[in-house]
Amino acid sequence: MAFDGITVASLRTELSKALTGGRITKIAQPEADELLLTIKNNKNQYRLLISASASLPLLYLTDSNKPGPMTAPGFCMLLRKHLGGGRIISVTQPSLERILQFEIEHLNELGDLCRKLLIVELMGKHSNLIFCREDGMILDSIKHVSSAVSSVREVLPGRTYFIPVTQEKLDPMTFDGNTMLQAILRKPLPLGKAVYTTLTGFSPVMAEELCHRSSLDSHRPPSELTKNQQEMLLHQLLRLLTDIKGELFAPRIFYQGKEPVEFSALPLTIYDDLEARSFSSISNLLETYYASKNTITRIRQKSSDLRRIVQTALERSRKKYDLQARQLKDTEKREKYKIYGELLHAYGYNLEEGARSLDALNYYTNETVTIPLDSQLTPQENAKKYFDKYGKLKRTYEAVTELLAETGKEVAHLESISQALDIALSEEDLVQIREELMESGYIRKRRSLDKKPKITSRPFHYLSSDGFHIYVGKNNLQNDELTFKFASGNDWWFHAKGTAGSHVILKSEGKEVPDRAFEEAGRLAAYYSKSRGNEKVEIDYVEKKHVKKPGSAKPGFVVYYTNYSLVIDSDISGLTLLT
Repeated sequence: MAFDGITVASLRTELSKALTGGRITKIAQPEADELLLTIKNNKNQYRLLISASASLPLLYLTDSNKPGPMTAPGFCMLLRKHLGGGRIISVTQPSLERILQFEIEHLNELGDLCRKLLIVELMGKHSNLIFCREDGMILDSIKHVSSAVSSVREVLPGRTYFIPVTQEKLDPMTFDGNTMLQAILRKPLPLGKAVYTTLTGFSPVMAEELCHRSSLDSHRPPSELTKNQQEMLLHQLLRLLTDIKGELFAPRIFYQGKEPVEFSALPLTIYDDLEARSFSSISNLLETYYASKNTITRIRQKSSDLRRIVQTALERSRKKYDLQARQLKDTEKREKYKIYGELLHAYGYNLEEGARSLDALNYYTNETVTIPLDSQLTPQENAKKYFDKYGKLKRTYEAVTELLAETGKEVAHLESISQALDIALSEEDLVQIREELMESGYIRKRRSLDKKPKITSRPFHYLSSDGFHIYVGKNNLQNDELTFKFASGNDWWFHAKGTAGSHVILKSEGKEVPDRAFEEAGRLAAYYSKSRGNEKVEIDYVEKKHVKKPGSAKPGFVVYYTNYSLVIDSDISGLTLLT
């Protein structure tokens, strides 16, 4: 769900109650676009996480701490100078905008009492944290926006802060119901879209909810509503606004199975058929909902340079593979030229001088073939010409066949690195991937004087339903280590068939392994492969002692000549992740 104005209103209520009167004791900037404020109030300590990430803007109270960089960025130092020890006077939200304003009281260098504004704009790619004087003059912002970037508003030190009006929307907290209703009815759009393009703070989901509460089809044009339907829509809209004004929020996440589908600060009747989990605070909800998403988003940002290197190399190798495959296809005519040469030697003795072709019986197939000839050459010279073509294509076939196999291995290797980047969860996981890219020549190796980074990433460790330990490699180096150093001969090895994926080791510990453990290990092999999400994934599995690594093979590449197979889905929701 979008971080809409109603969610921000719920946040304002919670933050106002918890933080008003509190003192800011610590300011950190863990990421380039993120702040972590520590606030003490009424003998309680709160941590407020504020993220202006373009891909995932967030704001909530959390118990978790995040270390900042060794040297604090300039914006963080400025806030420490002005707001360290400052007291939060109020937390406000203009209209139902996705904006929160923290008014903070502090002492300046002369000991005079001053007030400043810390403004958080949670507006997708336009999200920002803006630090202003009480009169609205911008002192600094976590993202600078010049006129070259935005023609609507500059966000630079010395400029006056204002909320840009980019859409003609009505403030539902101040306009009367009839005015809002008439504005909705005038829109030549489906009803749901007419609602969220008319009212500030309403997302498409809340517009759909309003239509559902009014028993109206959200795809229906507003102009077709009867008088009674218009009155029902207005009635439900006013009830919704009464709940917001009365701060009657009920944060909850809606699940379909184990997967979170949606969250909301207010009850959503459109999801009555889904399981709902209630939360005591909107901060707790947001931290739960976005925890994994935020982690994935951050690690994707940090791995962007590696992804670019891998993707560029992969595209180049795929193009090379396609070119070599076409070259190999062109050599398919080589046997035909060999037969033409042999037939000319066999039947060319009675050819007339200057003949342009020869019809001869192909004694390999008992079919008559027509052999084109160069009329300027003798039969023996024509035969030699065809044998020369055959020899050239045969040499090309042998060379290209070898090159094609090498390029195919290179493509498979790069796809496996790409898959490792997809499942990386931390910066530590990226260290080994970078090392592998260096060893493979895709990244320049570090100088001998440079210190080699410490490897702290470890394979995933799962516990099966029957108590068997299952390990999953996060990258090719871990795959090799798991298979050839960690696993014993009678342990079981799993891998998704014909696609990039992790090596999965099921530790047998000398016991008979039940079918359920095999299935769960197979699901892990499917989940940690390029086939994740498919309903059916074919998995090869074999005792580890039958898995071999060819000499000079790339990391993660193995061979096996006998194996079992199973077809299974990639749902691992029932498995316990230990580390």
